[in-house]
Amino acid sequence: MTPLAATTTINIVSMTTDQLLHHVRAFRWDDKATAEGITAAAADDGRHVEVPTFINEFWTSRQRAAHSLHEVSYRACFKPQLPRFFIDRLTEPGDVVYDPFSGRGTTPLEAALAGRSAVACDINPLTAVLLAPRLAPPRLEEVRLRLATVDVGRRIDLPEDHLVFYHRDTLQEICALREYLLQQERDGTLDDVDRWIRMVAVNRLTGHSPGFFSVYTLPPNQATSVQAQRKINAARSQTPPRRDVVALILRKTKALLKHCDAPTRTALAASRRVAQLMTRPADSTPDILSASVDLVVTSPPFLNVVNYKIDNWMRCWFCGIDPGTVHLTNGAGLADWQRDMTRVFRELHRVLKPGGSVAFEVGEVRGGSIKLEDAVVPAGIDAGLEAVLVLINAQVFTKTANIWGVDNNTLGTNSNRIVVFTKR
Repeated sequence: MTPLAATTTINIVSMTTDQLLHHVRAFRWDDKATAEGITAAAADDGRHVEVPTFINEFWTSRQRAAHSLHEVSYRACFKPQLPRFFIDRLTEPGDVVYDPFSGRGTTPLEAALAGRSAVACDINPLTAVLLAPRLAPPRLEEVRLRLATVDVGRRIDLPEDHLVFYHRDTLQEICALREYLLQQERDGTLDDVDRWIRMVAVNRLTGHSPGFFSVYTLPPNQATSVQAQRKINAARSQTPPRRDVVALILRKTKALLKHCDAPTRTALAASRRVAQLMTRPADSTPDILSASVDLVVTSPPFLNVVNYKIDNWMRCWFCGIDPGTVHLTNGAGLADWQRDMTRVFRELHRVLKPGGSVAFEVGEVRGGSIKLEDAVVPAGIDAGLEAVLVLINAQVFTKTANIWGVDNNTLGTNSNRIVVFTKR
């Protein structure tokens, strides 16, 4: 499958959720028919609810079969093909597509590439850092010229603990670039090119290949602690190598802009004029008008599976964000998590148009012992939505999962599991 161009859509007229149910039932992938079952749940009012459930490979399992702008790392993000599946089938160009747990911004970016109006919300301020620059990508030469004006050799005090990750000269360049960007922000002169440079630098801070600023460490979607990195260095008998910060930013910029042709830039410019990017809780979004959203595609935090605060400490440091001020919706217990999601669903019910849809991706957690759709269905119903179907995308694990020693269908989150609701 080739990457989707900015304005490419499948040849399907926008469907109602009832039509989507029939479409999924007849769907075939590589001539493989869709398996069908039932997800049973008990609504809070005592009703027994049975939701048609379908299993197939509804989109490609290939990691890099989407637009190059998506290639930034973030823990627990879904593939762009997931929101695209629903955007193509349940919306028309110009419709409003919203993600209340935007993370790295996969849904709003894919919506913009498809000619839809993007709305994004996340309580984590890193979402805006990661998403906004990709809605306004600069030219490679603009980035090159801007970096040439930054004195990355400027001598400033270094955080000595960070030397477990970086060669001293590399850390000097990182800190000089960081200080330049923070000063631009303080002065109110941070522009689209600066924001792009910050976004790329944030995604090159740590990783496990020579394409990152750091010595070998955890995969780039998370950062380990200083103490843990000392152990990694000792176990691998490694010391941080010298990296060229400017060269690596330009290299990653070139890769991200690979598919940024004229149609891409036209689609992004049109979407950006009406896009909304919010940093706030998903259950309180007064900036979104009631009955204004056509489609929601989202994936919430799954219980306490991922600790975003710990994973992102290095990124927060670079951006001048205090991670202690970011209070994420990440309940440890299922009852607490379901209560939190019910509040979010009530807000989604408010912002959805009549006939609008929600595709709510939940996944399997804790070795498959908890299937969150069993909690999501009653939460959505309690908020006034109707559960139409559960779609389970058969998933082949990527190399990141293999790094963690996770085998297909044995441990971890083994499948994309999406509950589709509608507002009648």
